[in-house]
Amino acid sequence: MPPALDTSRPTDLSGHKNKPEGSFLQQLTTETWDVLLQSGLRGRIFGRDELLPLDAEDSDVYIIWEGVVRQDRAPLGTGPGMPTITRFRGGGQLVGEAKLITPDSTVRTRCLTKTVTVSCDARYFNVLLHRLPEVQLALLRSLEDRNRSDELVYTMATRPPLERVSRLLAHLAHTAGVPDPRTSTATVISGPTQKDIAAALQMAVSTTENAVRTLRYTGVIEARYRQFIIRDVDALSHFAGT
Repeated sequence: MPPALDTSRPTDLSGHKNKPEGSFLQQLTTETWDVLLQSGLRGRIFGRDELLPLDAEDSDVYIIWEGVVRQDRAPLGTGPGMPTITRFRGGGQLVGEAKLITPDSTVRTRCLTKTVTVSCDARYFNVLLHRLPEVQLALLRSLEDRNRSDELVYTMATRPPLERVSRLLAHLAHTAGVPDPRTSTATVISGPTQKDIAAALQMAVSTTENAVRTLRYTGVIEARYRQFIIRDVDALSHFAGT
């Protein structure tokens, strides 16, 4: 079933400055965001487990307004036993950025929750980047921030599994978490499963499950189906070594 497509610009795309710190949207001023919306960007809604159209024949880039996606790249090619690189992207992030340079680039991007996006043809977005230097700067800053976060979260293969899982969950709490409606002290991360976490960290599922079990036993988190509830963000940061 194709994703829903709004035929007119949504009227509820305000509050972009509330997106996670360092994200593309958070870097933009209100005036610049209004200019982008007036330039013809459109809202597009995808259901859980739908794929964003980011294959070689697709032409759009997407700004994630709400939701979480999992991106998988295969730098050595696809096939049995070939390694993949998995990353999570949340609200405020622009995905498909490689199409701004290489139009036929591809990255498998699966929505882990209902995902609200703002889409734009990559060629037109390049025009906007040249016309609006502040947008170009915001994008460059957000990509640099994302690269630095990725280094801290995904590449610490020599660190203990508990620290690595805690670090990723703390990162997701910051970039994709929402306040628990039942309490003001907890943060809810919806979408990623323990298998997703294992894939992102290139760890065995059993090793990931053991780390999650330890965090649950200490009362720091609660793990449900496709959901993590962070009960104590400060304690989780302690396990993460931050």
